[in-house]
Amino acid sequence: MLFRRNRVEYSDGVIDLIPIHIGVLNRELALGHEQIWKITIHDQKQEIGQISYRDGEGRNVYYFGHIGYHIDPLYRGKHYAYRACRLLAREIRLSGKSSVVITCDPDNEASRKTCIKLGCFFERIADVPEDIYSRFEISHTKCRYIWHVESTDER
Repeated sequence: MLFRRNRVEYSDGVIDLIPIHIGVLNRELALGHEQIWKITIHDQKQEIGQISYRDGEGRNVYYFGHIGYHIDPLYRGKHYAYRACRLLAREIRLSGKSSVVITCDPDNEASRKTCIKLGCFFERIADVPEDIYSRFEISHTKCRYIWHVESTDER
């Protein structure tokens, strides 16, 4: 596990992404290499959320997605998850992908709006197999969005 703490890796002048751990092979979930960043307000160190990118493919990625994020309740409604995703566009392309999956619960309106704002294609609502939702304690259904990462997504 490679740790690179307290160094801004990506910034758009509004938020910064600071690596928590990079390149961890997630064997239990079989999600490939997982990179996790804390999201902070620009030039501040206090964490307001996290975003992760997983480069794997397979059955679990189908339901967990390549990108996962959360924003702490006090900071929601300011499009920080959208900004964090946009900042990862270069990272996604560097890993050889031109599109990634983002999943969320059907009742997670904020996450669905983030996907729409990113220009994601809504693929479907998928039923999560029992062995996955019971083992990993995730919802029984997931919305699947496909984000086609364009070169213009990196700013």
